Amino acid sequence: MKDTTTINAATAGTFILAGDLPVNRMGYGAMRITGQGIWGPPKDRAEAIRVLKKAVEVGVNFIDTADSYGPDVSEEIIAEALYPYSKDLVIATKGGFTRTGPNQWSVNGQPKHLKAALEGSLKRLKLDTIDLYQLHRFDPQVPVEESLGVLKDAQDKGLIRHIGLSEVSIQQIEQASKLVKVVSVQNMYNYGNQRWNDVLTWCEQNQVAFIPWYPLQAGDLSAEKALKKVAEKHNASEYQIALAWLLKASPVTLLIPGTSSVNHLEDNVAAVNILLDEEDMRLLPRK
Repeated sequence: MKDTTTINAATAGTFILAGDLPVNRMGYGAMRITGQGIWGPPKDRAEAIRVLKKAVEVGVNFIDTADSYGPDVSEEIIAEALYPYSKDLVIATKGGFTRTGPNQWSVNGQPKHLKAALEGSLKRLKLDTIDLYQLHRFDPQVPVEESLGVLKDAQDKGLIRHIGLSEVSIQQIEQASKLVKVVSVQNMYNYGNQRWNDVLTWCEQNQVAFIPWYPLQAGDLSAEKALKKVAEKHNASEYQIALAWLLKASPVTLLIPGTSSVNHLEDNVAAVNILLDEEDMRLLPRK
């Protein structure tokens, strides 16, 4: 039987987000507490609520969500499960997508849409201020000055504490940085797909949080073999090694693995107890 008494997200260490928000580096991504295709309510709402409560119980104090998850559903369940929130809990959300059906995502950086998305998130999460609000994507049809202008205005009004970006290049980060202070970047990144290594390095140099999503790359045979070899050594799953690698690869990574199962959540958080050594990192190099 799994011993959960030694599972604590704080074991991964903390990152001081924006220089003023200490968060444990093992967080939780709330995309999966919705229906199939990230659409509609979850199959088991009670289990989704248990997952969120368990996450906080095992030391997670950073939860990442978005208005587009459901849409609305993820934020509603977070509030249902955890409100009133503990003082140290940081809830990050995002705006910039329009949903029309399961697995359907349309970029929408129109100021009117972002304003409505932010207002909806504040209401659903029962918050006066969102600690971290992220622009889900740059919209090629909308000048970024207009999209970020809405967020900057909301920040000036106290509705947003800090602003982050998602799926961006260094050029886009630097463009945005002329308009707002960027405190986090959320890009797809894992051992098997290190496309954004240059962005990760930029984040390290600027003490900006790097939030990798999709932590396990499926279908990369060489990556899978290396992860499996290290997993066997540590008596762990490849997924746990993938998470442990992300923690080891850089001090600015802030993990948000998602799940709709309490058992899977515990397995994810248990990855903080896996200490990869130099031999492991030679097998799993940052490229």
